[in-house]
Amino acid sequence: KGGCGKTTIATTLASAFAAQGHFTVLADVDRQHSSLDWAKRRPDGAPALAGADWAKSDFVVPKDAERLVIDAPAALKMKDVEALVKMADVIVLPVLPSAFDEGATRRFLNRLEELKPIRKSRAAVAVVGNRMRVRTRAAAQLDSFLGGLGHTVVSRIRDSAAYTEAAAEGLSVFDLRGRRAEDLREDWAPLLRHIEEAGAA
Repeated sequence: KGGCGKTTIATTLASAFAAQGHFTVLADVDRQHSSLDWAKRRPDGAPALAGADWAKSDFVVPKDAERLVIDAPAALKMKDVEALVKMADVIVLPVLPSAFDEGATRRFLNRLEELKPIRKSRAAVAVVGNRMRVRTRAAAQLDSFLGGLGHTVVSRIRDSAAYTEAAAEGLSVFDLRGRRAEDLREDWAPLLRHIEEAGAA
């Protein structure tokens, strides 16, 4: 679904992998190039990563890539969805704690489960609650909704202006110092652990 934070998730994951010392490629499938624009704003002192323009369905992975993060748009042809899913160790699905997101999430998960790599469990689905406010009715409702679909929320990413402020500089919370950024990075630990475990399986 548009506006659920796919680009924020993708750029933050890419910077987290780069901060770990992995050569990371951030592939942007969206014609708006939001991820590529973010990567171009990245300052010289930040851990380096490479941007790749995949908006024309030219899905070529650089041979030296240790981590590949793909930022896919909301509207994508089924053949392209299939091609990307075949490449993936993990599909990260950000969901907002909103009733408006429930229908779109259900349809997308049903669509995913029709694909062979998902049916054969070669690609894991990690649901991420994005822009969460802890101990709210909306957060509890999201858990209940996803539980009914057979999925749990791997990580809950708190709503914070820090993401927008960092993105304006080509950075993420993994590039920032201070207690605030450190607290926000803790939200990502379960997702990063899930990705590493799925990739190693």
